[in-house]
Amino acid sequence: MERYDAAVVGASLAGCTAATLLARSGARVALVDKNEDPASFKRICSHYIQPEGVPTLERLGLIGPILAAGGLLSPMQVRTPEGLIEPPAERAGLGVNLRRERLDPLVREAAAATPGVELMLGWSAQELLREGGAVAGVALRDRAGAELSLLAPLTVGADGRNSRVAELAGAEVRTRPHGRFVYAGYYEGAYPEGDARARVWFMDPHCAIAFPTDSGLTVCGVMPTAELLPEFRTDPEAAVLGFFSGLPEAPALDPGRRAGPILGKLDMTNRVRRRTAPGLALVGDAALASDPLFGIGCGWALRSAEWMADSVAPALAGAEPLDRGLARYRRRHRRRLGPRAFVFHDYSSGRPMTAAERGFYRVAAADPKVAGTFGAYAGGRIGPGRMLAEALPRGSYLTARDALRRLRR
Repeated sequence: MERYDAAVVGASLAGCTAATLLARSGARVALVDKNEDPASFKRICSHYIQPEGVPTLERLGLIGPILAAGGLLSPMQVRTPEGLIEPPAERAGLGVNLRRERLDPLVREAAAATPGVELMLGWSAQELLREGGAVAGVALRDRAGAELSLLAPLTVGADGRNSRVAELAGAEVRTRPHGRFVYAGYYEGAYPEGDARARVWFMDPHCAIAFPTDSGLTVCGVMPTAELLPEFRTDPEAAVLGFFSGLPEAPALDPGRRAGPILGKLDMTNRVRRRTAPGLALVGDAALASDPLFGIGCGWALRSAEWMADSVAPALAGAEPLDRGLARYRRRHRRRLGPRAFVFHDYSSGRPMTAAERGFYRVAAADPKVAGTFGAYAGGRIGPGRMLAEALPRGSYLTARDALRRLRR
C-alpha cells in the first residue's frame, strides 16, 4: 500500500489539471491512468477549448507551450439560417485549437513534472477502498496482474464519460437522450493559412463544425439528426463531403488531402452524475458529459478540475474537514455548469429551433452588441441568465425600431 493525499484516476485533461493544482497547493498526488503510453490521446474529440477554459490553461502555464506546438488562438464564427454571427473577440474571447495528439502528451508531461505528482501509467482501477463509509483510496491492477492499493483521503474520478470510478462508487446518474451522431476527420488546406476562425453551422436541425488547428489541418465534423445515420454508415466520407458541400461558405474538402480516418461516434447520451461523495470527487466528463456540439468538453474538463482542486486544497492542508471542501466544489460546479448544461441537453435532442431562438440569432447576426453577448455565452464567459438580461432589452429595442421604420416608409 502507498499513501497519498489524493489519488487521481485518469491522466487526460481533467486529471492532469487536478493533479497539477492539488500538488501546487502542497498535496502529494498519485496520477493514475490505465494506458501505458505517455503519448496516448483522446481520439474522438474536436480538440477545441472554449474561451472559458483559457484562464485555466494560463494558470497551468500551458498557453506558451501550446502555441509553440502549433496551437491557434481562434475567434468564433456561427452560421445560422438567420444569418452569420461573428462575435467581437474582445467580448467573446478567443478559444484554443490544438489536436489532442499533441495536447494530451503536453498536458501530461507538465503534470508529471510538477513536484508532488507521481505519474503511474498502466494501472486500472479495480475497487474503491472504504473506511467508515467514505472512500479511502483505490485498488489498482496492471496488465501483468500486479496489484497495488493507494490510500488517500481524496480519490478523484477523472476517467471520462464511462467512468470506472463513478461505476465503482455507485454514483447517482441522470441521463438525457441525444438525438444526433457525429462523423469527423482532419483535412489539409481546408482554409487559407492564418485563418484561425472556429466555425459552427446551426442549420436547423443539422449542425457542423470546422476548427483549424496545428500543421495546417482542420477538423471538419458533421452532427446530423438520427434519420440521416444510414447514409453515413454506408459511406462516411462521401456523406461528410456531401453534407459540407451543401453548407453556406463551407470549406472545400479534398478527399486526397484527408489526414487520417473519418471517425464516428453514435452514442452521445448526456450524463449528469452526482459530483461528490465522502472521500470522492468526479471531474470532467465523469461528472458531466454533455452535448459536444458547442465544443464544451475540453473547457469543462479544465474548469471543473480547477474548481475541485481549489475547493479541497484547504481540507488537504488540514485547515477544514474534507466534506466542506467537497460541498463547495459541488455547489460551484452545479451553479456554473448546471444552467448551460440544461440548455445544451434540451437542444441536443435534435429538435427544430424555436421561434425565440431564431429571433435571437436574427438579432445577433445584425447587431454587434448582441453578437458579443451570444459569443460570451457560447464561449462560457457568461451564463444563460446574464445572456438573457443583456440580449432581451437590446433585441426588443432593435425589433421595435425596425418595425417603426417599416411603418414610416
